[in-house]
Amino acid sequence: MPLTFLRNLGIVSAAGITTTKLGAGAVLQVVTATDSTERTTTSTSFVTSTGLSLSITPSSASNKIFLVSSHTGYNDTAGQITFYTLYRDSTNLGATNGFGIYRTSSTTDENCISMSHLDSPSSTSAITYAVYFKVSANTGYVNKGSLKGTLTAFEIAG
Repeated sequence: MPLTFLRNLGIVSAAGITTTKLGAGAVLQVVTATDSTERTTTSTSFVTSTGLSLSITPSSASNKIFLVSSHTGYNDTAGQITFYTLYRDSTNLGATNGFGIYRTSSTTDENCISMSHLDSPSSTSAITYAVYFKVSANTGYVNKGSLKGTLTAFEIAG
């Protein structure tokens, strides 16, 4: 197989691709938060004690933020529900009961909860995104068994 050689014929190292040269839909930045602490709530209103939060500053007000979250879900009482949602600052991005639910059918099962959302914050200020949770009754969990949960934000060119 013949070898191919590439030469740098005057490309300046500081001449990287600028965001103005990238088209709509390009990923401009990625921020990730991880947490492996088992956390609980008995609140019937959404609370943010999940440990999964991050801050991202969009470079343009026309850009979007794509959020992806994954963690374990659990409720310690059979037949009860733990609800999960994503917040932008103090705004619930999901419906009244969020994006995901976990209904416990026994007292020994937990499953992975995955949520995603494409947000249009229309801002160039720092934004905090976080996973919130609440219960229908009893105790709800995030990262049951100290498994790792993640929240990732992708800034997408508008």
